[in-house]
Amino acid sequence: MSKRQEQLIQLLLREPGWITAGSLADLLGVTPRSVRSYIAQINARAEPDPHAVESGPLGYRADRAALAALRSESARTSTRDRLHGLVHELMEARNGVDLRRTAERLYVSEATVEADLVRVRELISGTGVTVQRSGSRALLTGDELAQRRLVSKLAHDEMERGSFDGEGLRRAAGLGSLEAESFGPFKRALAAQLAEQGYYVNEFASTDVVLHVAIAADRVSHGHPLEGTHLEPSAQQQRLAGVIGALSSEHFGVSLGQGDLQHLASLVLTRVVASDGSAGTEVPLDAEVERAVIRAVGHAAEEYLVDIAHADFIRRLSLHVQNLVHRAREQAWSRNPLTKSLKATYPMIFQVAVSIASDIAEQLNVSIREDEIAYIAMHVGGRLERSRRAETALTATIVCPGYYELHDLLRSRLDESLGPGIEVTAVETRVDPDWSAMTTDLVLTTIEPPVPDERTVQLAPFVTEADMARIAAVASKRRRARRLTRLRGELERYLSPEAFIRPLRAKDEEDAIHQLSAPLIARGIIDEDYVRGTIERERLSSTAFTESLAVPHALSMTARRTALSIGIAEGSIRWGEGRIQVVALAAFSESERDAFQTIFEQLVEVLSERESLQRLLRRGTDFGRFLDELVAVVDG
Repeated sequence: MSKRQEQLIQLLLREPGWITAGSLADLLGVTPRSVRSYIAQINARAEPDPHAVESGPLGYRADRAALAALRSESARTSTRDRLHGLVHELMEARNGVDLRRTAERLYVSEATVEADLVRVRELISGTGVTVQRSGSRALLTGDELAQRRLVSKLAHDEMERGSFDGEGLRRAAGLGSLEAESFGPFKRALAAQLAEQGYYVNEFASTDVVLHVAIAADRVSHGHPLEGTHLEPSAQQQRLAGVIGALSSEHFGVSLGQGDLQHLASLVLTRVVASDGSAGTEVPLDAEVERAVIRAVGHAAEEYLVDIAHADFIRRLSLHVQNLVHRAREQAWSRNPLTKSLKATYPMIFQVAVSIASDIAEQLNVSIREDEIAYIAMHVGGRLERSRRAETALTATIVCPGYYELHDLLRSRLDESLGPGIEVTAVETRVDPDWSAMTTDLVLTTIEPPVPDERTVQLAPFVTEADMARIAAVASKRRRARRLTRLRGELERYLSPEAFIRPLRAKDEEDAIHQLSAPLIARGIIDEDYVRGTIERERLSSTAFTESLAVPHALSMTARRTALSIGIAEGSIRWGEGRIQVVALAAFSESERDAFQTIFEQLVEVLSERESLQRLLRRGTDFGRFLDELVAVVDG
């Protein structure tokens, strides 16, 4: 299966409903005709079920079970699978691999194997392993730790495709000596043992730990143990080494030596959190790390006006960053399968995390990858959730004439079912209340109002679960309307005809940034330093927050005033590893930084809705029409 077909399958599996050939073509950077050809080829491969991708008047829709099975089967014979197989062959061949014989064995041309070797060099970059050539022979060189790092990278590539099961990891990492069924029991037993000793490890980190232990067990079984160090292990390392050794022997049937156990115990300590400090599990916090986190969090809180500068948050994040620094120095990175969804769903939170990561990286002189930034974003999101609950609370008036204290029963039921999201600020028990004087976000009434509106919910005297569901639905619409009303005002303030480019013809993200910056530079809103800062921010972590939209911007808010420059491609533009259709370059000023949250997060929310985006692309042919359509979309 070709790379394009694999990308198409991923898009179809991600889409909950129908999607047009034109939309798929834009996302892939090909023509609709090519999309139809790919789908025909995919359905042909799906025999005896030729309808893995269903077609209809609305476009295409995936038969999820059939398409997922096809992708799983394809993974065994894909280019990536062949590439991983070549790497494992190189690792096991002490005297190197004859590429001609490899081509014969795989029934491919020598040119194909040579091309695969080029990809292998790209794949092993940064692992400490290199490929040496001598005629037709290729030899992989690097110490044992570097080679294990490479095996881990292969497995993580598989995890990015969603293969979290033991068989997927065993196959990707080439762990032929181990049983796939052992992975799950090992992970559960390890989590239980760590909990008994006062440690907590999240699900993604525990999968990573299991993978490293499995790699060690497999390498040791093939005669590749790690040598021990002369450093005296700490009491914590000794306890963890004992746990890992016993579990590896029980579940994988391999006895690990002291060198492996010491290394794995150190690795586990970079991925766990001491939950209560009992039994000597309390981890001392490095003062330099804590100072760096305090400065980074303080800067982000001030720059983005977010409520995160709290002692408990700083303590937890500092412990996480301390582990992160150890992982960075060991090049034992943690992968986060939620990175893409976090960026798309919570762009503001991810941006705050990028700011924190950038400051910490500079202060501590470490490199922080995007997956690690995603873990910081999860910390930030948890902290902000508390503050946002108060901000999103709606006020409500209860209108409930009746017998005895029916309104009190209604109020208590609201508190019980909907919690602090709705605050009752007024109660009317008259049969003829002044409806015009009710200014709350919601009006919850047991009598019929003279003129019902979008904030009114009529209820039975004794509310039912269906009533509660209707209240929740109306409340959700009101919250969204409140957010989008703010967005409408901000858009009219920050958009201009001069900074609207359609069609945007750019070869990549840097070219697009330069084109969209030009009108803002001409008006004196930003300068070349802001453009350079925007490109540097893009290199740190892609601002393509959805499959169709990118919002490039600098980390520093140095624009003279806040403004947006919009570019729309007629097809799509290559942006990092994907392709996008709309680019909204954001220039933010220090004096108007409160606009950042409104514009940045809610613009992404609106443009990430496929129907809204397609409407804008279809009707927003010039600036006036684009703004009209955008406001219409905002109004719902």
